[in-house]
Amino acid sequence: MGLEVDCELEFSLDLPEPSTWEGRPVLFPRAQQSEDSAHDEEEEPKINSWRLKERMKTMNVALVACLNIRVDPPDVIKPSPCARMECWVDPQMMSPQKALETIGKKLEAQYRRWQPRANYQQGLDPKVDDVKKLCDNLRKEAKDERVLFHYNGHGVPRPTANSEIWVFNKNFTQYIPLSVYDLQTWLGSPSVFVFDCSNAGVLVNQQHRDADLIILAACSAGELLPQNPELPADVFTSCLTTPITMALRWFCSRSSSLLKIDPSLIDHIPGQLNNRKTILGELNWIFTAVTDTIAWSLLPPELFQRLFRQDLLVASIFRNFILAERILRSVNCNPVSVPKLPPSYQHPLWSAWDLAVEVCLSQLPAVLADPPAEYQPSSFFVEQLTAFEVWLEFGGRKETKPPVLTVVLQVLLSQAHRFRALNLLARFLDMGSWAVNHALSVGVFPYVLKLLQSPSKHIREPLIFIWAKILTVDSSCTVDLIRDTDYTYFLQCLTSPDLPPNQRALSVVILSVIVSELPEAKDKCLQGDIIIGLKGHVDSSCPHIRKWVCLCSGQLWSSYERAKSLALDQQLPQVIVTLLQDPVAEVRAAALYALGTYM
Repeated sequence: MGLEVDCELEFSLDLPEPSTWEGRPVLFPRAQQSEDSAHDEEEEPKINSWRLKERMKTMNVALVACLNIRVDPPDVIKPSPCARMECWVDPQMMSPQKALETIGKKLEAQYRRWQPRANYQQGLDPKVDDVKKLCDNLRKEAKDERVLFHYNGHGVPRPTANSEIWVFNKNFTQYIPLSVYDLQTWLGSPSVFVFDCSNAGVLVNQQHRDADLIILAACSAGELLPQNPELPADVFTSCLTTPITMALRWFCSRSSSLLKIDPSLIDHIPGQLNNRKTILGELNWIFTAVTDTIAWSLLPPELFQRLFRQDLLVASIFRNFILAERILRSVNCNPVSVPKLPPSYQHPLWSAWDLAVEVCLSQLPAVLADPPAEYQPSSFFVEQLTAFEVWLEFGGRKETKPPVLTVVLQVLLSQAHRFRALNLLARFLDMGSWAVNHALSVGVFPYVLKLLQSPSKHIREPLIFIWAKILTVDSSCTVDLIRDTDYTYFLQCLTSPDLPPNQRALSVVILSVIVSELPEAKDKCLQGDIIIGLKGHVDSSCPHIRKWVCLCSGQLWSSYERAKSLALDQQLPQVIVTLLQDPVAEVRAAALYALGTYM
């Protein structure tokens, strides 16, 4: 999932009524406790567990197709008519060699949609030596990164009970078995295997398993791939590489007579997959939200992060694998995977997807007949935000993982609904540190980090609150703020003339965390005139601001002589001395803390 954030200044969405989280005081970062109850330490979620230990890239891909076009394998009896399409190409419409080459190019093009910069190498009706050379070359190129091996075995016998797939001999007169054990040895680790063939499950039930081995198989052991002529022959591959096309065609084949759509129209849906403002882009956006949400709701956080957040290509094919399970289960096939995923084909969110598809397809004939005709966007995201709001109001429980949190992240990409999504996210984070950890685990961090580059004032209030909550739970995020210079967002809040007191107080809270430990952060903030900004609010009418100005000052110059010297030049310690007579006890205590660290 690529991260794109619109940063336009104006928003068409009217501001809602203030949320319940607005104006609440935030405790000192090192002493924060839940307002609801004092949980024992062992009950709190692990801080930093949301961060991936390492990111992976799958930048080398082997595409092996054993099709032997117009020659059916000896252990398969195909009905007439039967499924023929491979990569949406009918091999009967051209010569066998031309069809093979076309299918290879199409398969590569389909994978490039998910990882355009990868190195793709094809093995079309290969010999054993060809496959070994292919694997050796890709592992050498990949070094320690992942390699993906995609195998289409529709023109050879099904895999053997000894976990062997089939390729061809030198003269192309015999099928030659190739052990998956040998294949894994050649390809090395880490690696991903996609097996699109009948009886693919036997390839999963082998003993040679690696800690970082991923396998996706089209069906379980003993099962045959579907021959339904309404489906492509490579329905598993089509789900993994062209999920929107596959999902729409499958929907059309099952739709009622009231919604009869010519399947050929699906190929002419206007737009691009990566443009959410187009019909095709909106469908892809909804599909990503649906499959991400299903995975988030069913998987433990660690496995979700590994499969859906660590690697762009792996995340894409696993989202699409969820679709493959739904479609293939409908024709009595049971895809399997390593790691094993829980069944998802009956997840209730599929109903929301079906409704979105129906709304889109019902408008498609009119839009294609008259391009200027206005397309009515789907209400999917509005409805899911409402569902999250209801959950927050009535269904939220301590430590409960909200099922549609991933949808909220997707809505952050939308300019129209971003403010509402941020407000709901802020309300969720206000439920406690466990909620912050859930949000970080699902992947909120890069979204809210990117939004700090937005000049919009509309989103400032919930965004500041969200960052205050994140940093009071996990102060390690300051490293990212300093590295990407996003800390300046909060420095600007110190001098912004129209910032309400509660937002200004939270901005100082955030700055106090930023400067608390890293010398580099102290230097960066000093360069950004933090001392002048803090001094300007010592006499604020808001006691929270006065208190946090003192605490932030103490953190800034604690064990840091340069900050003390610059603060003395600006007479900040002298001004803080006056707060020792402040009428608010917390302010007096904070002033004493600041002067103590200065001395």
